[in-house]
Amino acid sequence: MEPIDKRNRLDDEPFSYRIAKNNTIFLDYLGKQVKMLKGNDAEKFLQKINAAQDSKEVQLILAKITGNFKRGNERLASSKNKRFP
Repeated sequence: MEPIDKRNRLDDEPFSYRIAKNNTIFLDYLGKQVKMLKGNDAEKFLQKINAAQDSKEVQLILAKITGNFKRGNERLASSKNKRFP
């Protein structure tokens, strides 16, 4: 099986998470909040994190849960570059 992180971007540990008092989990990318988990989703997340073997696996779990959150800005930028006749 090929390594998932081919460019070794997860080695810098760009993702982090915080747990609030009310068991809400905040997922951050480079210090900025990108997602919030509550209830069953938060419990499932904590189970996966506790089962992780090392920090790279934790980073991979965080990357998968946050998804492709950067995609929205790319659409806006490409629509500005189009010229209308």
